[in-house]
Amino acid sequence: MESGARRGKTIYGKGGRELLEGVVYRNLGVKRSEVIKGPGRGMDNAVIGLGGKKVMILTVDPVSVIPSLGMELSGWLSVHLIASDYTTSGLRPEYATFSFNFPPKLGDTHREDYVRSIGEECRRLGITIVAGHTGSYPGAGFTIVGAGSMFGFGRRGGFVDPSMARPGDAILMTKQAGIEATASLALSFPRYVEGKVGRLRASRAKKLIRLCSTVTDALTAARIGLGRGGITSMHDATEGGVLGGLEEMAYASETAFHVGEGRISVSEEVGAVCGAFGLDPLESLSEGTLLVTCNPDGLDDVKGEFAGSGIPIQEIGSVEDGAGLWVTKGGGRPKRIKPGVDRYWAVYRNALVARLR
Repeated sequence: MESGARRGKTIYGKGGRELLEGVVYRNLGVKRSEVIKGPGRGMDNAVIGLGGKKVMILTVDPVSVIPSLGMELSGWLSVHLIASDYTTSGLRPEYATFSFNFPPKLGDTHREDYVRSIGEECRRLGITIVAGHTGSYPGAGFTIVGAGSMFGFGRRGGFVDPSMARPGDAILMTKQAGIEATASLALSFPRYVEGKVGRLRASRAKKLIRLCSTVTDALTAARIGLGRGGITSMHDATEGGVLGGLEEMAYASETAFHVGEGRISVSEEVGAVCGAFGLDPLESLSEGTLLVTCNPDGLDDVKGEFAGSGIPIQEIGSVEDGAGLWVTKGGGRPKRIKPGVDRYWAVYRNALVARLR
């Protein structure tokens, strides 16, 4: 449901707001009363009522083969990108479907290794693959090689989504900003990155790839309890980065998110690698960073639970009455921020064209 072209201008990555609101959200087929949560900005999952208190939660995302990562790691990342969205509900996914449209130049052994990795990671997470499609077609290419969906069941009142943040909530984030952009660029263009940031920083940047999942983060948060007395909403910071994710949550919940830029953690290697490509780490691909809102009375419980799990978490702001994302820099006044299109995919393409390695 996303596009890369608009009015003759090539846009890489997620479709912009104009496309989504002007076209996609206006063409959703038949309306059904049982749809509790449907497509919308900042919404990770759909929710469908099944009668009584039972609901089905489902999500869908692209799956990728990134040659520089290898088949096993590409499969691991593909599963976790989808599962990370799902678990922002506070629940575990139970079932999955996958459609693989492999590039013809991807050999049989590589296809087998990729599919095997998908299956092994789903098994590790307790997910059953129930349907799909596998093929190879002219025109198919890297990195996107298809799509996957995950679904499962819960009860009304037993899940959260970004629309549920409320004024007075505290805003927290796990780990740091710019995780996936940094790791992917360091792995895809190792010589260039090492030449720009040094061997040690480049090595640390590559290792961030295993942090590109919020599955454990979200399930750790859910142990505190879901709802107004505990965790009120969660969202993983993917395209658009931390600032893009926060703005989406503010939009979905019809509130104002006030955050301090200095509270948002950016490691030395993230700043260096993103800087080498002209990217802002706060507005770049950051799978692995979970954004959370919670009742302020539960802050100590949240921090204690994450400390026990070994996952860094920091309080970065609060939810207020109003609208939009407001960022304070240093001792200045809050300024409303409207993040634009994430430049990561354009930077990645340009680096490929320039044959950086």
